[in-house]
Amino acid sequence: MYRCALLAFAASTVCISAQAQVHRPFPVQALRGELVVLQTPQVSLNGQPARLAPGARLRSDTHLLLQPASVAGQKLIVHYTIEPSSGMLMDVWVLNPAELANKTWPRTPQEAASWAFEPATQTWTKR
Repeated sequence: MYRCALLAFAASTVCISAQAQVHRPFPVQALRGELVVLQTPQVSLNGQPARLAPGARLRSDTHLLLQPASVAGQKLIVHYTIEPSSGMLMDVWVLNPAELANKTWPRTPQEAASWAFEPATQTWTKR
């Protein structure tokens, strides 16, 4: 019985590790930045004060939901979306190594407006 439990744990660990390497699909309005959770809902985004919106979702590099307090004080490279009516952060994804390898990603709405996005490959090209 112990061996079965150990094998099941090992298999789940491999699945989670493999999942971390998958490039998730992000919406076209997602921007890249550096996030530090201060005291929820207060955060620092690219060195500037910001707030998490009510109902904001923070996802780990394996796409699991994170409690903001669990990553408080850590500098995280993320993709994020802004809730249009309030200007608060709505969706935040902590990037995994495969996503970090995709270096070209807009950091501002101005960059996004002047670049071209290919949703199928999740790549941006500068025009």
